[in-house]
Amino acid sequence: MEIKLLTLLLCVYHVVSMDNGLARTPPMGWMDWERFRCNIDCANDPKNCIGEKLFRDMADEMAANGYKDAGYQYVCIDDCWMSMQRDSHGKLYANTTRFPSGIKNLADYIHSKGLKLGIYEDYGTHTCGGYPGSIDHLEQDAQTFAEWGVDYLKLDGCYASPSKMDEGYPQMTKALNATGRPIVFSCSWPDYQRSQGMEPNYTLIGENCNLWRNYADVQDSWKSVSGIIDYYKKEQKTLAAAQGPGKWNDPDMLIIGDYGLSYDQAKIQMAMWAIFSSPLMMSTDLRTIKSQFRDILLNKEVIAVNQDPLGKMGKPVTEINGVEIWVKEMMYDGRAVAFVNRHTDGMPRHVTVKLKDLGFDYMMGYEVRDIFEHIEMGHIDISQILKFTVNPTGVAMIYAYPSE
Repeated sequence: MEIKLLTLLLCVYHVVSMDNGLARTPPMGWMDWERFRCNIDCANDPKNCIGEKLFRDMADEMAANGYKDAGYQYVCIDDCWMSMQRDSHGKLYANTTRFPSGIKNLADYIHSKGLKLGIYEDYGTHTCGGYPGSIDHLEQDAQTFAEWGVDYLKLDGCYASPSKMDEGYPQMTKALNATGRPIVFSCSWPDYQRSQGMEPNYTLIGENCNLWRNYADVQDSWKSVSGIIDYYKKEQKTLAAAQGPGKWNDPDMLIIGDYGLSYDQAKIQMAMWAIFSSPLMMSTDLRTIKSQFRDILLNKEVIAVNQDPLGKMGKPVTEINGVEIWVKEMMYDGRAVAFVNRHTDGMPRHVTVKLKDLGFDYMMGYEVRDIFEHIEMGHIDISQILKFTVNPTGVAMIYAYPSE
């Protein structure tokens, strides 16, 4: 009798929590919003409008040019994809002009490339762009997405009360679980609560979401990226305790390859998203991206730091000569270190440091590698002096593991 009761309780828990076995490392992929926004003018801008051609093109680029092999797997549609009304049965459907083949057909195409499809909805009455929201259709929409072959759902929070999200988002979790289809669930829940001065319940959020936004949308600028880093630095203890395999803080999309970041600033975003163990969702035009930015996105050594199975969020440990030093603990006692210079005074900054001053404690020393320059630095004793030169709004990054 006790065994049957325990089994029943476990089944009930599964229904009401996002224990779906997905996103055991931070999700990687591509999302249209930051770069392409709500461009619905396919008549005058057919190459860049939110329509099926754009997403087929990005799937083609990801499959052919190394992104899939590097770990990027989701092709995600953000807002503005659907019709302005539901059909006569209350079901969502895509704008028929811009998605003439429908979402199911698009999902099949993306799956044929060995990739997965993500889609967008909103918990409120409308999406942020004014399209139909899910608040009165959670079960129906979850089932629709499952029938279409969707693999990832981003649920925004416009036109909804943040005070009701502790109840509402878990309802979508339950609806997604009920479909039987594995769907990664991305929530915007804590960001809307934070913006209203509420304290997000990260325990509850982590039980119901695979990833969650908790700060303002990234914009195409260094100021925006630096502001996100500031927030994650200020809230590091709270955010680090909330995340782990299957549940991730999401500082928003990578804008590497767009207009607003220099080469060095793009490296900072990639390095810090890796240190944070954050989702890596590109939002750039993969058809025209310059090779130097493509190389940053495809840096498998930095990606390996991001995808480390422990899923720990790194932390700032010290600052030397105005350079922030962040350390992330990794599997097998390995560690990644990012030396981040956010100053804009025109001169590179020099850092002299010993590993022991950064919390390294294996007395036999470490093998150290520069993972942006792809250079072996050799066996380093924890008391040995290391020197780095870091460009203005630039970064140096190493990976170290214990070695005799």
